[in-house]
Amino acid sequence: MKGWLSIATKELQRNEEIRDREIRVVSADGEQLGIMSSADALRMAENRNMDLVKIAPQANPPVCKIMDYGKFKFEQSKREKEAKKNQRTAEMKEIQLSLNIDTHDLETKGNHAKNFLSAGSKIKVVIRFRGREMAHPERGNEVMGRFAELCSEFGTVEKEAKLESRSMMMFLAPSLKQK
Repeated sequence: MKGWLSIATKELQRNEEIRDREIRVVSADGEQLGIMSSADALRMAENRNMDLVKIAPQANPPVCKIMDYGKFKFEQSKREKEAKKNQRTAEMKEIQLSLNIDTHDLETKGNHAKNFLSAGSKIKVVIRFRGREMAHPERGNEVMGRFAELCSEFGTVEKEAKLESRSMMMFLAPSLKQK
């Protein structure tokens, strides 16, 4: 099954894989060499010890370039690695509070949250209600409000405090000033 080409290939067609009758040929330095048969273009590429690579298959006629394919792939992988290195995903950190948290403990957790927000992470703040604490969800809202106020300089409330079963959750995102 060597003669078959797959329909959706990520690889560019090169050398003998190019079966078009006529192609537009471009040299390695970008000079237009004109429209010719693929056999003639392949011979020209082989004379220069390079590869014939189809770079624009959708064009009419398709555009092929004479280039060093190995060097091209190496530079392309270097560019992809560089782009991946510069890419940054937002992390989600979780901070757990209790309903009966003391002022100093709340400030300590707030300082941790400020560090996370200034580093660019999002924060999920959780209060878990135990036993009879479920009778006082308004106290949970109060604690969440104080916590949001502590962190207001570094982050904004992305999603308001909401009670889901026995947990109250709130999401904070880094403020635009920090980025």
